[in-house]
This record gives sequence, C-alpha cells and structure tokens, in this order.
Amino acid sequence: MMRYALVIALGLLVAACGGGEYQDLREELKKLSAGMRGKVPPLPVVKPYEPVSYNAYDLPDPFGTGKIDLVAKTASAGGGLKPDLNRPKEPLEAFALESVKVVGMIEQGKQVQALVRADASVYRVKVGNYMGQNFGLITAITETEVKLRELVQDASGDWTERISTLQLQEAGGK
Repeated sequence: MMRYALVIALGLLVAACGGGEYQDLREELKKLSAGMRGKVPPLPVVKPYEPVSYNAYDLPDPFGTGKIDLVAKTASAGGGLKPDLNRPKEPLEAFALESVKVVGMIEQGKQVQALVRADASVYRVKVGNYMGQNFGLITAITETEVKLRELVQDASGDWTERISTLQLQEAGGK
C-alpha cells in the first residue's frame, strides 16, 4: 500500500509541475505555427584566409616625387626630347584629350581654325596651340581633323613623341 501511495504522490507531483499556467500560450503558438514550414538555408562556406606577400619594394613609389625630380633633372641636364615646363598652360590643357570633341572648322584667309568642345564650352584653336594633358601641340588642322604631337613619359622617365588625331564629329554625334 505504501508503494501505491508513493506512486500516486509522485503522479500528483508531476501533474502539478506540468504547469497549466502557460497552456493557453502553447495552444496559441501551435495554432499560429500550424501552416508554417520554414527552412533555414545553410551558412555559406567561408574560404580560409590566404596571406599574400608584398613584393613591390623595388618598384617606384607612385606617390613619391621621383618622376617630378627626374623631369627636373632631365630638363636641367639638357638634350633629349622634353616639354617646356615653364610655359603658361592653355585652357584646353586641363582636359583629357578623350573628352575633347572637334565640332567645326573655320577658315579665315588661308588659316584654318578648329572649334572644339570641352566640358560645356566651345574653344577656337589654331596650329601652335596646346591641348590635352600630355603637352599636346597642334601641328595641323584640316577640314576633317586636328593633328597633335604629344609628349609622354615612359617608365624609365624618357620623353617620347606620340601623334594623335581628333576627327571632326558628325552633325548628330556627341
């Protein structure tokens, strides 16, 4: 009998701990989550970190004054091809040559001048004017194009000549 009394007491204890106080919340949660079938996608695989060694110690510093010093040294040494760094800049030298468009030609007497558009302004240029950011000297103007001689610096610091041509834009072209 003692055994039955112990089993009944244990049963009552378990029933008392069952907690009827949250039963209404459990039923509400069951009702709300009845139609939900969610699946969480797996986390992406993280690649392990691979260190990369820095091997550019022997390359020139892109932020240093080495090229400017080299230009000054070359200019003072004399000889070779070099731009005139003391010459006052013309307005069209502020624009990259790719952003300048030839929009028309004007002939006054025997001299042909070109109308070029840079940004929102139109400029009149003639042979001998400078244009572009590479010391571009206008050498010839024809009815369809403007020819320039640019001076560009190579990796060793030497100046080389490059011939560029700007074509007259079509009437509808931009």
